[in-house]
Amino acid sequence: MNNSIAELRDALRQASSIAALTGAGISAESGVPTFRGPNGLWRNYSPEKLATPQAFAENPRLVWEWYDWRRGIIRKAQPNAGHVAIAELERRKSGAADPPDGLPDHSGFTLITQNVDGLHDRAGSQNILKLHGDLWIVQCTGCGATELNEEVPLQGDLPPRCRCGAWLRPAVVWFGEPLPAEVWGRAVEASGRAKVFLVIGTSAAVYPAAGLAEVARRAGSRLAIVNPEPTPLDQVADWVLRGPSGELLPRLL
Repeated sequence: MNNSIAELRDALRQASSIAALTGAGISAESGVPTFRGPNGLWRNYSPEKLATPQAFAENPRLVWEWYDWRRGIIRKAQPNAGHVAIAELERRKSGAADPPDGLPDHSGFTLITQNVDGLHDRAGSQNILKLHGDLWIVQCTGCGATELNEEVPLQGDLPPRCRCGAWLRPAVVWFGEPLPAEVWGRAVEASGRAKVFLVIGTSAAVYPAAGLAEVARRAGSRLAIVNPEPTPLDQVADWVLRGPSGELLPRLL
């Protein structure tokens, strides 16, 4: 285990391919409440009770209001220096080019995120694999069509309805639902190709996302952890940088 920023910086500079996995911690530095943190309760409901298909079926208005509340908080947040540093690293390594739809990405940098808040997009990241979906997209429960949430009228009955008449829901992965297969496949491929795999702002304890670090290690990648708190991966990591990503990641540039 190594805590040398200079050595990790050199490894990133030399690596032909880098993958980064980010979690709630990087967004917490922008003021976005963590999902399971002490501020996670809303109207005495825990997120684990609201972010489920069953909750939406039983009380769709309540679930929609909760997501509107979350969007209101996130709308006021700004990407922090950690988000910006990741976008700059992508620009340097790969030119920030999106792969064609349906094809695996072979650029030099892939960002894999468990976050749904869109702060990586706003910071300038382009090649993003969103394992848990996107809070700013809604999806029809009937025909499956998707659209930007900003285009959805919030007046009248909640949740709003699609043109086909079915309810719209947030295009995020709820408890009990599988990760999107195509996105997950690309994440596994990018992890197995990476020469350096960064784990940023996540406890690395929630699977299957945490398993991507294991995929990378089995393929010979070097592993770097950037997190304020210890993680289960620290003992097998090549580098462990303890602290906020907004302070540490800019130093890697």
